[in-house]
Amino acid sequence: MFSTRSLRCYPWGAVERRRVLLRNYTGTRPMNVRNSWLSGAVMLLALTGVATAETVVSRSNNPTEKLGSLIGAEQRALNAIPDAMLTANRPKEASTQVRYDGNWVASQPAATGGDQFTCLAKALYFEARGETVKGQFAVAEVILNRVDSRRYPNSVCGVVNQGSGRRNACQFSYTCDGRADRINEKGAYARVAKIARVMLDGAPRDLTRGATHFHTTNIRPSWARRFANTAKIGRHLFYRQGS
Repeated sequence: MFSTRSLRCYPWGAVERRRVLLRNYTGTRPMNVRNSWLSGAVMLLALTGVATAETVVSRSNNPTEKLGSLIGAEQRALNAIPDAMLTANRPKEASTQVRYDGNWVASQPAATGGDQFTCLAKALYFEARGETVKGQFAVAEVILNRVDSRRYPNSVCGVVNQGSGRRNACQFSYTCDGRADRINEKGAYARVAKIARVMLDGAPRDLTRGATHFHTTNIRPSWARRFANTAKIGRHLFYRQGS
């Protein structure tokens, strides 16, 4: 909290009082956009801009009036700084640029992560390792679209393993086919793991138009008649469940 004690106890000159006020005021508030150069600019402009206010302050014994004058002077000083200076050092939002080809995926660093990463990588391996890179990205989109939907669990592992403990209730067949989930093709797993990492890191989902379901072209599940078909990529057809 700002203290007016310095105004009452120290018979300093006008310039020294102004420095104390500015130091106390600016030191008690988070400075989100003020870095070192900006602080210097504000101080310089404030010291220049408060000449008139200082005359009023020096003739008044009301600390509130003095503080109000200096706050107003600082605000005018900030307003005088061009917007470009205030935003020049603002961090840029990271964007993930994706190319749906094997060379681009191969150029990505080896992928690692926690449980959610592992669940997504395994799902891509068992459900889509024979698909093109584009088809593997599309399957990843479906899983993450389900995570975002209120109809499904709100985690990757929850979506992938939904219904796996009940006969014929699993959402992804490899979780209830009775076979051990052994990863024998290390190269294929390394590739889908990179795709999983990129998708979890925020890659765009532009391939399937919000699809929440998919199936191979050699079957025709009953729900396919009820949901909107959004894309065909490789051997998979993609559908979006209605709201």
